[in-house]
Amino acid sequence: MMVIKSVGEVEVLRKSSLLVSKTLAEIAKHVKPGVSGLELDKIAEDFLKDHGASPSFKGYNGFPNALCISVNDEVVHGIPN
Repeated sequence: MMVIKSVGEVEVLRKSSLLVSKTLAEIAKHVKPGVSGLELDKIAEDFLKDHGASPSFKGYNGFPNALCISVNDEVVHGIPN
């Protein structure tokens, strides 16, 4: 089944995608040896809040953080530490 989005729905998707892109760029500035996942998590959550948004992972089924990240060979649902 194909779902067709309205012009308004497409605009919401465009704006949210742009914010995700900006958030990833902000986080990338801070990714370096010695910076913890928790530090990156705080940067991301603060950035989203400063832009009127909230992280979708946080609180979902009890997930405790804004980011879902993994280090090296970990694949999925990594909780920042």
